[in-house]
Amino acid sequence: MKSFTQMTGIAAPMDRANVDTDMIIPKQFLKSIKRTGFGKNLFDELRYLDEGKPDQDCSGRPLNPDFPLNFERYQGATVLLARENFGCGSSREHAPWALDDYGFRCVIAPSFAEIFYNNCFKNGLLPIVLEADIVDQLFREMYAEEGYQLTVDLHGQAVKTPGGESFSFEIDEFRKHCLLNGLDDIGLTLEQAEAIKAYEAQRRQDAPWLFDGLR
Repeated sequence: MKSFTQMTGIAAPMDRANVDTDMIIPKQFLKSIKRTGFGKNLFDELRYLDEGKPDQDCSGRPLNPDFPLNFERYQGATVLLARENFGCGSSREHAPWALDDYGFRCVIAPSFAEIFYNNCFKNGLLPIVLEADIVDQLFREMYAEEGYQLTVDLHGQAVKTPGGESFSFEIDEFRKHCLLNGLDDIGLTLEQAEAIKAYEAQRRQDAPWLFDGLR
């Protein structure tokens, strides 16, 4: 999993409440369990004018000219500004996979659906909760300034605007540690590899009959 420390990037809008995971990555694209390849279908039903199909080449599909992520000014965005209850609906991990594969490293919203919020941390995506009036301000500033960039400092737990304002956010210390060090559940387990090996060796001595036929 990619670590997250500090980043500065263009902010893009998802300016609607209750965006569910089926809107983030529609159900027909959930056949793969790989974490990559979903970015091209992020917000598929909003982003394109036709119906997307699994494994389809999206390079020639007609784009929705009214969808913000198709605007030139938001190309290369790494911060997504969203509204309340972002990520509601099903528990599919494909939603943070798609956001990450597209290029987003951080989502800022007044609130998130709990399962989506947890899944973000497990997949290297930083979800930040800020007060609704602060998110309103960020939306206004973003719309007013093309190329609007936010700096997100996980160490300092702050979001900084181009104008110099800084907004602090809360994060669980364990989740912060995992993101700073790029540790998902597998990574956390591998940190204890030597202790696991030592336990297995001792277990072979204490109960050798359990390992008959095993190397």
